[in-house]
Amino acid sequence: MANAKSQTTISPHSQASLCTRVYPDESELNEKLRKAARAQKEWQKVELKERIAIGHKFMEEIEKMKGDDMYLELTEQMGRPVSQVPGEIRGFLSRAEYMLSIAESSLADVSLKDTDAPGFRRYIKRVPLGTVFVIAPWNFPYLTSINSVLPAIVAGNAVLLKPSPQTPLAAERFATALVNAGVPEGIIQVLHLSPTLTSYVVQHELVDFVCFTGSVAGGQAVERAAVEAPGFKGVALELGGKDPAYVRVDADLDYTIGELVDGAMFNSGQSCCAIERVYVHESVYDKFVEGYVDLVKKYKLGDPTHPDTNLGPVVSIASAERIKRQVADAVKAGAKALIPEDLFPIAQQNNAYVAPQVLVDVDHTMDVMMEETFGPVIGIQKVSSDEEAIRLMNDSPYGLTASIWTNAAENPDSEKAFLQMVDQLNTGTVFLNRCDCLDPALSWTGVKNSGRGVSLSKFGYDQLTRPKSVHMKIKTK
Repeated sequence: MANAKSQTTISPHSQASLCTRVYPDESELNEKLRKAARAQKEWQKVELKERIAIGHKFMEEIEKMKGDDMYLELTEQMGRPVSQVPGEIRGFLSRAEYMLSIAESSLADVSLKDTDAPGFRRYIKRVPLGTVFVIAPWNFPYLTSINSVLPAIVAGNAVLLKPSPQTPLAAERFATALVNAGVPEGIIQVLHLSPTLTSYVVQHELVDFVCFTGSVAGGQAVERAAVEAPGFKGVALELGGKDPAYVRVDADLDYTIGELVDGAMFNSGQSCCAIERVYVHESVYDKFVEGYVDLVKKYKLGDPTHPDTNLGPVVSIASAERIKRQVADAVKAGAKALIPEDLFPIAQQNNAYVAPQVLVDVDHTMDVMMEETFGPVIGIQKVSSDEEAIRLMNDSPYGLTASIWTNAAENPDSEKAFLQMVDQLNTGTVFLNRCDCLDPALSWTGVKNSGRGVSLSKFGYDQLTRPKSVHMKIKTK
């Protein structure tokens, strides 16, 4: 609500109130923005090597935090099984390590001395943008935040981090580790904000750039606010996905089935790059579906605080109802559900648990194959050729990732076919024999309704800085 004064985090599995945060008023918020602007002017003067060293100390601080308290804290906030939380922290540290390792080369001046005329010197600097407003999601609050927060700070910016109301404690822990490592308090500030206050910050004259990760509707709201603000504010948008996989005739089915079940079910399907639709060549379709269903039936849906649970609730009862409605609509339109719901009795109408589901006899008239599900549901469709698979994979309003599953190791023609499909697929990333995986050396980007902009890799630093050209005529006689 526009007049809300606070937010309360509801734990998905218990529906208990976990924590409450009070929003700042406008005067308090303005002071936080001024504090960031003042701090940034001094921070950009700090030598890059020192900022990188502080980044490594930050990693040490996170290492100190690792343990059951940190893992259970995240599980209580967003519902992922506690046994799977350490993987997010490992990935968080891996991305931090890589982005620190390339900071000097990525932020170095670009010399043009090889083409300078006598008496001239030209080069291009990378300079910080100023204050960067990072709006982070709840589904992977550490992994998504590290993509922009740490590179922005290392590059000389101040960061205002607005976490999802679902995961406020993760952002606070992140910021505490940064400050303990030596980052000035004005350079990293966590802001708990209502939608109205979020728009206010997006439009504020002291905010120079906005990094948003979340839904398409949320991205549209951020973009609209930025466009309506004075000046021309930069916005990076990492939005939704409806990521497809294509299983070719020569795929290693045992391996592929395991990977694609995990790609669809991990984190209860609540990943922007989760596998949400699978196209399988007709010659291996029946065997693939049989193996896929058998594996999904073995999942244990339950209390995420229990160590043997491998599938937790989705984020809210409202989300659970939306996912179940999408499945019901598909079945009503002719799809066939292959997982008996009574295998997962904890999934009820009045809670956030959703039974995993595999749907066949699906087509692109159904929302389950066209709109983001963000739940433990997969649609599997039979195809007769590479060409049909490519057409269906591209028939989507989204374009984040796509994966091809084929035996390139033993069949050179399969690798050649894959490389041809890379050029035909309209996505930000194309995988061979893997999915739902980010490599920090590669740019993370999307097309269509999956957003625009880039994080990670050298290009992530480019987004968080601007080029400044220096043109010197040294000799005037």
